[in-house]
Amino acid sequence: MKDFQKDLDLHIILHNPEIPYNTGNVIRLCANMGFELHLIEPIGFELTESKLRRAALDYSDLAILKKHKTMEEYISSYPGRRIFAASAKCRRIYTDPNYKNGDSFLFGSESMGLPDSMFDMIPNENQILIPMKPSNRCLNLANSVGIVGYEVWRQLDFLGCGPPRNQ
Repeated sequence: MKDFQKDLDLHIILHNPEIPYNTGNVIRLCANMGFELHLIEPIGFELTESKLRRAALDYSDLAILKKHKTMEEYISSYPGRRIFAASAKCRRIYTDPNYKNGDSFLFGSESMGLPDSMFDMIPNENQILIPMKPSNRCLNLANSVGIVGYEVWRQLDFLGCGPPRNQ
């Protein structure tokens, strides 16, 4: 029997998010999956912005959301965590690693992705790619978080997910 009460400890990190709708959608995703969301400044909008609230719907109160001035601040606040960086610049497909409870997942801004300096902080084996057509530049940020997030959660057997509502 599945243990629905076990604690999930996964973190999504958005580095310099720019579009409130995307961040709002990620807030909703994190609330539904039980992931913590971390925003690395600068943030291209106010967290009180109506576009953010509209995309997040009424899930903002259900999500754990924290802001950090730098990525280094995040790392020092959560020492010893494995951090995976998702980027079109990477080569390892996101389904290849064996994820663990306690992992963190870093995504770049919508217009610039992750700066090269971020890759110096992340081991090569933790730099992951979501495959797409080679002629295309990137996927939507919120979609990327959903793709990686659900793969991670699937590998952890949907840890922390309660039984279906109809049971």
